[in-house]
Amino acid sequence: MAVVYGIQLPVQSQSTLYAEPWEAAAGPDDLLAVARVADAHGFDYVACCDHVAIPRRLAAAMSTVWYDPVATLSFLAAATERVRLLSHVAVVGLRHPLVTAKAYATLDHLSGGRLVLGVGAGHVREEFEAVGADFEGRGAVLDETIDALRAALGPDEFPEHHGPRYSFRELGQRPRPAQARVPVWVGGSSPAAVRRAALKGDGWLPQGDPRGRLAERIARLRRLREEAGIEAPITVGAITEALYVGEPGWDTGRRTLSGKPQELAESLRAYGEMGVRQIQVRFRSRSRTELTDQMAAFATDVAPHLN
Repeated sequence: MAVVYGIQLPVQSQSTLYAEPWEAAAGPDDLLAVARVADAHGFDYVACCDHVAIPRRLAAAMSTVWYDPVATLSFLAAATERVRLLSHVAVVGLRHPLVTAKAYATLDHLSGGRLVLGVGAGHVREEFEAVGADFEGRGAVLDETIDALRAALGPDEFPEHHGPRYSFRELGQRPRPAQARVPVWVGGSSPAAVRRAALKGDGWLPQGDPRGRLAERIARLRRLREEAGIEAPITVGAITEALYVGEPGWDTGRRTLSGKPQELAESLRAYGEMGVRQIQVRFRSRSRTELTDQMAAFATDVAPHLN
């Protein structure tokens, strides 16, 4: 099976872990430009993060720039044609499942069926407390929420779910998603997250696991599915190292993979050999133009050699 590639959008989230300096002054035009390049150059998806509010104690590291994923992906859906729209990841425990379902069903409907719903447990206590959500029990909340979302995003106009936290029936929601089954990809690399992805997900989104750990976690994921008798395929993902196609001529950091296209492709093929089916790529850049040039170079010169 071929390995496809997607990208977490710049600008929409600006954690100091990965944001480039130029993003601080960027805005909607830059997001549009990047999404259109992804759409034109064969990227499988563009992705957007999710945080409601960042506490002051974390603002220096995380920043407070976190665009709303539904609003952002809807904005980009109207400017693109084929690229899929991934929430990476929606912290669905912050909202009632019917609220989440309404927003994402509408996004899928408006985009002609391009949604991939990535979900995760979240990690910011104050964010949960501010909206009255259960932080300590967020893992169990996420487990049930995935079940509730499966029902609410399914084909039935009047979905039904009954669980320990949420219960609904005889409540209609339209528009329905354009897809018969919205793919749900589960984010996280903890043992609980891997188990959740194995048992409940259509895909798994590890959170930047080093290559040395990834193969073991993939093996556990597949073992858990086999033991549970789940025969459906699962899309295993990975976030690659930072990339730069060619010789940068500037300090891109010691953990950046750079060099000739075929050398990069040879390195990235190792993910496919581990069973990864989609890689999330990111590129070092000093401007929007450098980023979009890197994206185009990757699609033209590296991607054809991935498989």
